[in-house]
This record gives sequence, C-alpha cells and structure tokens, in this order.
Amino acid sequence: MPTLDWLNKTQALKAATQVPYRLLEPQSVHGDPAADNWLIQGDNLDALKALLPFFAGRVKCIYIDPPYNTRSAFEHYDDNIEHSQWLSMMVPRLELLRELLSEDGSIWVSIDDNEGHYLKVVMDEVFGRNNFIAEIIWQKRTSRENRAAIGSAHDTILAYAKKPVIEWKGIRNLLPPNDQGFSNPDNDARGPWRSIPFSAQGFRPNQMYEICAPACVLGHHRRHRRRRDRHPPVARAVRNGAARDHLGPACVHAAQQTGHLSIRCGAPGK
Repeated sequence: MPTLDWLNKTQALKAATQVPYRLLEPQSVHGDPAADNWLIQGDNLDALKALLPFFAGRVKCIYIDPPYNTRSAFEHYDDNIEHSQWLSMMVPRLELLRELLSEDGSIWVSIDDNEGHYLKVVMDEVFGRNNFIAEIIWQKRTSRENRAAIGSAHDTILAYAKKPVIEWKGIRNLLPPNDQGFSNPDNDARGPWRSIPFSAQGFRPNQMYEICAPACVLGHHRRHRRRRDRHPPVARAVRNGAARDHLGPACVHAAQQTGHLSIRCGAPGK
C-alpha cells in the first residue's frame, strides 16, 4: 500500500504513546448529571489521551472537524501552518481516536481540498485501506465564487470503520424506512409505490432478467429500433408503473441494453 512521507513523520508516529495521561478535573455540572455528557476544555491531544482509560474501545461514532489549513487566521486556532506540521498534528490524534472506537464503530472527518487528498492517504495508514467506507461530498455554497480560478462549491467527509467495511456494512445503523417519494395514484390495493427507471450503464449478461406481468409472453430479447421513441409503448408503461395490472398472465423478457429497456410482447403462445 502506498504511504505518505513528510518531515518529522517518525516523531509524529511516536507522539501518541509519548503523551502523558492526565487527570480530568470536574469544574462544573450543568443539566442532568445522570446524562454523563462531558465537555472537555484543553489541548485535544491531552484530552483524547485522558479519555482512553474511560472509553477505549467503547465509542461507536466519532465526528471531527479539524483545521482545514486554509492559510487563514482565526481567533482560537491557527489555520495557516506548514504542510508537514499539519500532518504531524493529525497523525497522533487519529491514532488515539482509533483506540477509542468500538469494534462496530466508525469515524467521520470533515475536510476540504487543501489537505483532503493527503488526509485520505494518512487515514488509510492509520485505519486500514480496507476500512475506508466512503468519501461523502456535501454542497457548502450555491453562490458564485469569483475569487478563485474555479470556485469550490463543496467540502468532503471521509468515513472509516474500525473493521473492514464489508463487515461494518452488516452492523451499521440503518435509517428507519419512510414513504418519501411513494404515492398511490391508481389506488393499488398493495399500497404506495413509485416508478424507477430501468436504465443501466450498459448491456451486461448478468442484467438479463424476466419480469412476470400480465398479457405479455416470454419472448427473446431484441433491441427496439424506432428512432422517434427510444422506448416502445409497453416499455414506457412498465417504466411508469402504469402497466402492472393491465398486461395479462405470462412473462415479459426484459433486458437493460445501452441504458434503456427492450421488451417483446405478443399474444399468449406466440
């Protein structure tokens, strides 16, 4: 696996183990004391090391928003440090965060183009390339940016799991189902539904399948050649969900080819 090298990387890899454990001193209590929520003030590297005795291997989800190193000056932190210093700052913190994660846990890190590509390689090293979940793009602005050669309209979230992503997929928290996008304009007794395009990136043998529907018969697949209408009437009806109950008992042999649906229909037995 490719690795990233920079000035003082050796020292950065040792920093997490060299940070001493510190005692957390309660200063005040607000709200419900039984909630067991903590707000820690201080250097985050010291704070992470202090949390290890309490929460090592117990944290299911971590989100961090580190400095993007945008060459800007802010009141509470310096966002204009040399690139190798930024990497040396991130590595020990990521290593301690990895120790806090539970086996079914994941970490989500906000970043932009200034350091995002380097952060991806560093997180591959710390968490494992097979543990990479996804790079999530979110739109941060809708207005024009005239100060840059090409305005950046998005930032990034890098997501990693504690275990290989193929295992994490089976234990992740799923959103509860909802009916968004579903309707029932034809009062179907089976309830709300929605039409979904049959389009695909291209023809593949494993995308050949049979659709059981009324009135059409199982026939061989052939490409529809009409110029003015890419989809034959039955194909359009199936795509729009309107033909589900009106085509008679048999099967339609459907295929995805060059991004559209091809169907051959006829009377039973033909």
